[in-house]
Amino acid sequence: MPDGMSNARAVGIDFGTTNSVVALAGDGGQVDLVDFSAPDGNSTTFRSALCFWQDYAVRTGLGHEAGPWAIAEFLDFPEGCRFLQSFKSMAGNLAFEHAILFDKRLRFEELGQIFLEHLLAHGEAALHQIPERIVVGRPVRYVGARPDPALAQTRYDAMFASLDREIHYVYEPLGAAYGFASRLTKPATLLVADFGGGTSDFSIVRVGEPGSARRCVPLGSAGIGIAGDQFDFRIMDRLVLPMLGKGGTYRSFDKILQIPDGHFNDFGDWSRLALMRNRRTLDELSRLQRSATDSAAIGRMIAVVDKELGYPLYEAVGQLKRSLSSDSIAGFRFESEALTIEADVSRADFEQWIEPDLQRIAATVDTALASAGLNGDQIDHVFLTGGSSLIPAIRRLFEQRFGDRKIDSGEELTSVAHGLALIGNETDLEAWTVKDAMPT
Repeated sequence: MPDGMSNARAVGIDFGTTNSVVALAGDGGQVDLVDFSAPDGNSTTFRSALCFWQDYAVRTGLGHEAGPWAIAEFLDFPEGCRFLQSFKSMAGNLAFEHAILFDKRLRFEELGQIFLEHLLAHGEAALHQIPERIVVGRPVRYVGARPDPALAQTRYDAMFASLDREIHYVYEPLGAAYGFASRLTKPATLLVADFGGGTSDFSIVRVGEPGSARRCVPLGSAGIGIAGDQFDFRIMDRLVLPMLGKGGTYRSFDKILQIPDGHFNDFGDWSRLALMRNRRTLDELSRLQRSATDSAAIGRMIAVVDKELGYPLYEAVGQLKRSLSSDSIAGFRFESEALTIEADVSRADFEQWIEPDLQRIAATVDTALASAGLNGDQIDHVFLTGGSSLIPAIRRLFEQRFGDRKIDSGEELTSVAHGLALIGNETDLEAWTVKDAMPT
């Protein structure tokens, strides 16, 4: 951290579904991102992941790591680890009580406290002294069919209580809006679209003249639990799961029945897939294999679970998605002893797969405009941020709605934390904070 930031006044924490980012703001408006010396090189992003293993040398009997170090531990010793990613998506889930990790049961807030412990430790050079003002981003809408925002807030409070500071919560797209507003030289109405791993959030802000007592005024927000993870699953569902038995049949006495989709629900992300590697699930799949019309397909499914192939599978899925952001056709390649898949996928195919998601995202933008009492013509600038904002179909959705000259982007993974840290310097910080739970 530069010497000028040794007395940072505020810290912005973007606790993301896929990646987390931390930024520090000084009195003069300077902002620096915390840099992590990760195993694969320095990075300003910290993967929102946890890895656990049994370690009787520690008091709890449970060793753990977070971020890219968690991934490294898991890849080195997959059979002896339990890996969790995207656990933020459980924040508003009433059905989630705890994660079972060997003989331990950890609640969401306990997982979060362990994650923060490692985040701070790996950013020690910059975070050895935490500023008094902590601004934490939160989604406009949490992930899930019926998320409970009050429950999520309670869990967030318990998680961040370990920092021993007053926590100020700000909607994530408002953080990005605040940072973008610093680029503007005249009043404007700004729509920010923040596409994360689990949610897509939208906020509308009125930006005043430079030097105004209150430069930015939030006007309205909306969000939906559809984003990068869902797009990944669309690829998995179309390319991989049919080879693992989805859509197939099994024999039940004298009847031929379709294999229930429930067997494939945990393929929604690779961290949930890792938790399928337990005796009960594997026994159930073995019974299914004996009755399946295509027993080889279920055998491949068992191998994916038993051989811990979820991570490399989703890495291949993510690479395909990224390639299709720049190429009209890209190759999907995955090879292991248990499963080999090679397929060329067109951008048009991918866009067709995610079309239902794009329609719901477009409807949520309409909700954000309605909450601000505005129509599309009254928006002067649209700032797209988050990893999935790089998908051409996402950008085209906004160009068609608002016109391409209004669209801007950049700092896709760090803009939220940057703006949150700047908001932490606001005299009237409470004007930006979330006052109550948003309706779902």
